[in-house]
Amino acid sequence: MSGNSFSRFFNRFFPVPAFWAMPSFGLDISDESLKFIQLINTKRGIRVGKYGERSIPPGVIESGKIKNLKKVEEILLALKKEEGIKSVRVSLPEEQVYLYKLRLEKLGLEHIRESIELTLEEHIPIRASDAIFDYELLAEDKQSLEIQVAAIPKNVIESYLAIFQDAQIKVQSFELEAQAIARAVVKKGDLETYMIVDFGEKRTGIFIMSRGVVMFTSTLDVGGVTLNDTIAKSFKISFGEAEKMKKKYGLLRNTPNKELFPVLLNSVSILRDDIVKHFLYWHTHKDEEGKNNPTIKKIILCGGDSNLIGLPDYLSVSMKNPVEMADVWVNIIDTKSYIPSIDFKQALSFSAALGLALRDFSDN
Repeated sequence: MSGNSFSRFFNRFFPVPAFWAMPSFGLDISDESLKFIQLINTKRGIRVGKYGERSIPPGVIESGKIKNLKKVEEILLALKKEEGIKSVRVSLPEEQVYLYKLRLEKLGLEHIRESIELTLEEHIPIRASDAIFDYELLAEDKQSLEIQVAAIPKNVIESYLAIFQDAQIKVQSFELEAQAIARAVVKKGDLETYMIVDFGEKRTGIFIMSRGVVMFTSTLDVGGVTLNDTIAKSFKISFGEAEKMKKKYGLLRNTPNKELFPVLLNSVSILRDDIVKHFLYWHTHKDEEGKNNPTIKKIILCGGDSNLIGLPDYLSVSMKNPVEMADVWVNIIDTKSYIPSIDFKQALSFSAALGLALRDFSDN
C-alpha cells in the first residue's frame, strides 16, 4: 500500500501526539505468537535493534479476536519490562478486515468519507455504526474517483487499543498485516501486481498487491503445523520428530524414507490448490466496472514455514508461474555491506514486524 492512506490506517481515529513520535517497534500479533523487531537509524544506515518472539497460549486470541484481554496485557507488560518497549506499530488481523473497491461519481460529491459510509453495509456484513474504515485513492478522472476501502469491526480495534493502553505502551499506528508485509517484501515504488503468500505456523495469508495497494486478502487454515501433524500420524512419530524431518528433507524426492515425499506433497498440494484458486479467480473475473485485473507478475513467499525445501520450485512448476522467496531487506539494508543478526530464514517470519517498523523511515 502506498505511504499516504492505508499506511495511516485508523490514525485519524486514534491520532498520535507529536511528542509521542519516537522510534518504535514493529509488533506482529497472531493467534499463536507475538513477534517484535526494532529498526534503528544510524550514520551507516538502518540497523536491526532488538527482536524476538513470545508465545500466546491457545484460546487467548482466536481468528484475530482477543478473547482474554488480561492475558495479552500480561504478555505486553512482561515485554515492556524485559525489552524496554514503550512505543509500537501494530498489525491488525486479516481475518477481521474487509476490503472492497468503490467508484464515486464527482457530481454532487461533497464528503468522500460520508459517501463511503453510505455504501458500507452493501459490502460488509456489519452495520456501518459498528465499523471503522479508511480508504486509498486508486485512480481519478474528470467524472469519478476509484477508491479502495478497508473496514474493521469497531470492537476489534477498540480491544487492541485497550490492551496497549492498560499496558501503558503507546501505539504509533495500527495497520493491515498484509500492507506491512508488502512494505517489507516489495521494492518501494514498484507498482506491479504480485501475489504474496505468507505461509505461517497455523495459517497462510494470501494477498494480492497492485498499484502499491493491497487489493485482496484471504486466510487459509493451513500452515506448518498441518504438515507436522500429517508426518507424525503417517510415520507414528512425535510432533517434534516430524518437524525435524520436515525441515531436514522438505519436498526432496531422494530421502532415507521414500514415503516422506508423497505424504508431504499431499498436504502441500492442498495449499497449492487454494493458491491456484485465488490466482485463477483474480485473472478470470472482472472488477466491478467490467475491467480485467492486471496480470500477477510473480508469487512471493514469506512466513516461517515458507522455508520448506523445494516449495518455491514445486509451486512454480505446478502453477507455471514465477515463484520466489521474499527478500525482507529489500527496502531496509544492503546485505552486501551489512549482515543482520537475524538470519535470512528466521527473518521471513518477521516480515510483518519489519514492514511495521519500516514505517518510521518510509513516512519521513
